[in-house]
Amino acid sequence: MIKHIVVWRLKETETPEQKMENAQKAKEKLEAMKDKISGLLHLEVGININSTEESSDISLYSEFENENALKVYQTHPEHEKVKSFLRTIRTERRVVDYRM
Repeated sequence: MIKHIVVWRLKETETPEQKMENAQKAKEKLEAMKDKISGLLHLEVGININSTEESSDISLYSEFENENALKVYQTHPEHEKVKSFLRTIRTERRVVDYRM
């Protein structure tokens, strides 16, 4: 099994409500991939509730059958759509992939 964890910092917006709206849209788009990609076993998205200098705004925790399933996910059309959206609202992305 492969675990895939990603965190994003979002661009500052004119109001905190707009930033939260972007976070919520990202969460919905990420969660919509759950049953559409073969080999994706589990997907969980969280919006940060702790504002500190070190914190990120959104996190993704997902599990895949194996490394090949992760590779399929990374180039899947549904994932490509989400990545395109995230690029428009984020300033930073960090990722960790590891075997279990």
